[in-house]
Amino acid sequence: MAVQSIAFIGTGVMGRSMAGHLLKAGHKVHVYNRTKAKAQALLDAGAQWHDSAGAAASQADYTFTIVGFPSDVEETYFGAEGVLARARRGSVLVDMTTSSPVLAQRIASAATEKGLSALDAPVSGGDVGAKEARLVIMVGGDLAAFERAKPLLDLMGRSVLLHGGAGAGQHCKLANQISIASIMMSWCEALTYAKKAGLDPTRVIESIGGGAAASWSLNNLAPRALKGDFAPGFYVKHFIKDMRLALESAEAMKLTLPGLTQAKKLYDEISARGWENEGTQVLLRWYQTQS
Repeated sequence: MAVQSIAFIGTGVMGRSMAGHLLKAGHKVHVYNRTKAKAQALLDAGAQWHDSAGAAASQADYTFTIVGFPSDVEETYFGAEGVLARARRGSVLVDMTTSSPVLAQRIASAATEKGLSALDAPVSGGDVGAKEARLVIMVGGDLAAFERAKPLLDLMGRSVLLHGGAGAGQHCKLANQISIASIMMSWCEALTYAKKAGLDPTRVIESIGGGAAASWSLNNLAPRALKGDFAPGFYVKHFIKDMRLALESAEAMKLTLPGLTQAKKLYDEISARGWENEGTQVLLRWYQTQS
């Protein structure tokens, strides 16, 4: 792929690594982040700073965004100095935030009116997946726009699939989060049970982590949690946001999801304890305080 001019909005835990892969591939990267210090490593590597999301987008044929909450997505795209106000006609906009499917559809509609293309492309894989360029990227939007953006998405992920029209990527990501919510409870309960039974939880992971009970979370997050490492690969506050979005979407489709409902209740309790800026594996600490 020829050298492209790319805007990257949001250089936090995930975005910093993702933008870095685009930069290392030789592309021209224009960045904006609310806290400039979080973009410094990219600037030192050759990225160009801009003072607003719109200013960065005005210099690019592809604009990638990964911010925190749907309200941040709304501001980033629809604000006076937002992406939609200043993006180049004909450019492709790719929101990689886990956000609302309805908002993704709004962005796509507004983009079309301005001669732009928009994809919703949330990711799974956490900080490690972002660093190692092996994210799972779930995409919704127009096929032609997807095919244009895919070579760039391939630089950030190992699995890049189009699931349908606008909003489909967000629906797929919410399905992912629904699955993870119950998995997080399951390994926390398993290890809490094992410890109470007098077993070494680390050795238990060695046994069950290779069998039918295996999961990415068990084999990657559980060892961190057992060591008391609750640093965020993915923040509790963002997981709560994702679960809320999934429950709202399920309600709109008249679905009842009891596992997800219980998981959100536990994470709400964690947040109330002041742990919202910890990694999602802090759930084990909650279980330990109950045992």
